[in-house]
Amino acid sequence: MTDGGGKKGRVQVLVEPESTQNQHFSLPLGEPYSSVEPPPSGAQMTFRALDGYQLCGTYFEPTGEFASKVAVVFAGGGGIPAKRYRHFAGFLASSGIPVLTFDYRGIGQSRPASLRGFKANAEDWSEWDCGGAIEWMRSRYPNAKLVGVAHSISSLIIGGAANVGECSRLIFIAAHTGYYGDYSKRYRFPMAVIWHVVMPVLTRLFGYFPARMLGLGEDIPSGMALQWAARRTPELRPEATSPNASRARAMLARFGSIKVPIIALSFADDAFATEAGTRRLLSIYSGVTARYECVRPASIGLGSIGHFGFFRHNAEATLWPMILDYVRSELTENPGPPAGG
Repeated sequence: MTDGGGKKGRVQVLVEPESTQNQHFSLPLGEPYSSVEPPPSGAQMTFRALDGYQLCGTYFEPTGEFASKVAVVFAGGGGIPAKRYRHFAGFLASSGIPVLTFDYRGIGQSRPASLRGFKANAEDWSEWDCGGAIEWMRSRYPNAKLVGVAHSISSLIIGGAANVGECSRLIFIAAHTGYYGDYSKRYRFPMAVIWHVVMPVLTRLFGYFPARMLGLGEDIPSGMALQWAARRTPELRPEATSPNASRARAMLARFGSIKVPIIALSFADDAFATEAGTRRLLSIYSGVTARYECVRPASIGLGSIGHFGFFRHNAEATLWPMILDYVRSELTENPGPPAGG
């Protein structure tokens, strides 16, 4: 996939979904994690997005030997409140990694009193909200290596932040671009109807997309919802989805300039972040040879993982240490000073 003319990104596949070789994942930087005490619960806080909008987040104070050497900015999936990720963030913090999670404007604790007419869009979430989170964490840890960790569609959103260069590594969990044609076959038609028929109609009726009413997560601001509804092609076409196409094109151009290591982890039973979806996402980062691993649930003793299962407690002993090691490896593989913005 290209954004209209850019070259495709390169993907180094380490584990294919069909492989039976991933029966055990080694943990090169330590022993498999076992809880000794409950993970930190995190401190509620507010910070400013780059345009001044006040966002709500949770800061997880680190403990252990890695404290202050590497820090994580965690971007949750679109329409998913940050509290959904608190246990995983606490796990990283209890292992010495400070973490900032946050709600995009219009979502969770960053939602205004009324969403009707609140027109936050993908560019706002990317440039201003992710950018503000990166800026806050950089100011708190000026000498640490910053790692951006993103779930789902935020694997796309975080890459458009103007200061994403502050991150020396990006880690994506269940990454995709939101294109319904990449979903597993049984979900393509129903999700196409929801995204491209139901979503625009209800958004124009309510002034926002009432996702809660449909059991689809958090309500979504109208700008973001209408952009999502307008995305009917595999390619990202700013003229078709964005009211300010020049701003969107400038954001997309940043993806090609990103040169930091990217690691993507997907799951063979994920109906939304399929192999095709993850590869499409990685192709947008055209300047990077990404490392891609796809895990079969049975290979690690789980019955299912899907799109959200990584963040359930039953994945703590098997999947969470993988991301912990990816984060810690930033210190051993790239011991130099933090990347500049």
